[in-house]
Amino acid sequence: MSEAEPPLLFARENGVARLTLNRPKVGNAIDVPLARALMEAAIECDEDDSIRCVLLTGGGKLFCAGGDVGLFAAAGERIPALLKELTAYVHSAVSRFMRMGKPMVVAVNGPAAGAGFNLSLLGDIVIAAQSAHFTVAYTAIGLTPDGGATWLLPRLVGLRRAQEWALTNKRIFAPEALEAGLITRVVEAEALAGEAGSVAAQLAGSATRAIGRTRNLLLDSFGNSLERQLEQESRNIAAASRDAEGREGVLAFLGKRKPDFRAQ
Repeated sequence: MSEAEPPLLFARENGVARLTLNRPKVGNAIDVPLARALMEAAIECDEDDSIRCVLLTGGGKLFCAGGDVGLFAAAGERIPALLKELTAYVHSAVSRFMRMGKPMVVAVNGPAAGAGFNLSLLGDIVIAAQSAHFTVAYTAIGLTPDGGATWLLPRLVGLRRAQEWALTNKRIFAPEALEAGLITRVVEAEALAGEAGSVAAQLAGSATRAIGRTRNLLLDSFGNSLERQLEQESRNIAAASRDAEGREGVLAFLGKRKPDFRAQ
């Protein structure tokens, strides 16, 4: 990658925003420009109604090696300020990706560690190559997790596994990650791009506003009582029935035809 190339590639096609981490020579390690680019891309994906699904992957052999440890060392006494700046951008990106009203697919093309581990968890659908493996990694260099790891990981795999993985930095290979519920499926490396693209295209053609409401209901369920969750379900299904997607879906079902959600 030349210095002129952006740290994050952003391409659009048929309603899918494809984001590619683009620092392959350093394992897509996250520095300030990449962190800022992730935040800016997350805001754009959240705000642009023409984007109906987001697909995140890494360029090169690694998905993401985590934070740029060389940058940390070079910061010297300024490392706390640097980490506050990095986490401000990364956390803003994580929050917007998690809360945007459209689905996200993550294609994990290789090892994911530290902040890369966290990014790999963000998808509603996470597809990993057989060569991928996952490591929390932070305590191995005397630091603590960020990027939502301590919120997401126990919810995905349970507290006991999360404790072991975060404290021992165990390397989790793709089959174990699948069995534990960390990822959605595993495919051969050569099939990853096609599989992830196919899922993203399917989601982009779906009722994205209904999907956005559904993903928020699922996320909120961990903090809600049953009665609060039931009330939120009632309000969301009523709201969905009022918009064009809901009307199209019902009419298509009754007319025995495929719904055209893109036109709504």
